[in-house]
Amino acid sequence: MEDMREVYEALLAAQTRGEPVALATVISVKGSVPRHEGSKLLVRADGSFVGTVGGGRLEALVIEEALAALADGQTRMPSYALNDLQAGDPGICGGTVQVFVEPIGSAPLLLVIGGGHVGKALADLGKWTGYRVALSDDRPEFCSPEYAPGLDQYVVCKPSEVPSQIAITSNTFIAAVTRGLPVDMELIPALLATRAAYVGLIGSRRRWALTVKALREQKGLTDEVMARVHAPIGLELNAETPKEIAISIMAEITMRRRGGSGQPMRWMGEPSAAEAESDK
Repeated sequence: MEDMREVYEALLAAQTRGEPVALATVISVKGSVPRHEGSKLLVRADGSFVGTVGGGRLEALVIEEALAALADGQTRMPSYALNDLQAGDPGICGGTVQVFVEPIGSAPLLLVIGGGHVGKALADLGKWTGYRVALSDDRPEFCSPEYAPGLDQYVVCKPSEVPSQIAITSNTFIAAVTRGLPVDMELIPALLATRAAYVGLIGSRRRWALTVKALREQKGLTDEVMARVHAPIGLELNAETPKEIAISIMAEITMRRRGGSGQPMRWMGEPSAAEAESDK
């Protein structure tokens, strides 16, 4: 059972880091096979792995399936005959093996840049919503477990240095709740150079208009590039308090992540037959 424990420990570590992996499990065996049902193999995106489902050519084929599952996000259940190497089988044990290959994604990362009242409220709400949450601020007193308990990462640095300090992927949602134009001038180009799924900037329409003008003139950013920025950040809720503003921001992030429209549910027309059936 030692290798099983290593697989589960590696899976937990990957989830903590936000690293997607694929888990291959032997679910059915017949005849003579190298590994029993329940044997597991954890495969990372770089092809490295923990555990085993039998070794040799069989395992190489399972790793290929795992990498394919990571690429397309789909589960698969390949079967392998271990009879005749000359016929192309991956072994000669005489049995057959079926493997369930499951891509396991990580929780999305909410990156909050700016630890003031709104940033703290947003970090708390993001954690409650199920995101991994990283908080960054250049003021240590606004970026610590004592100030905002229970978050996944605290990074004290200049806002423009955040992309070099935190791994930003296509599963990262960024809310920049910063203090003004001088900060944004350095921060926004750095954020737009990442693969973040969402980049939002707090502030008024006037602030964003001034920022856009300055970014065009001083940084050479095009309107097409800057269109990635959601500014002013959030949905229009007429929010006033930090917690209300945090709700507005998380509502927009959820809408973008899930592909929603942001329209009131009562405007969405008559329920489909499937929806009506599910409500019974």
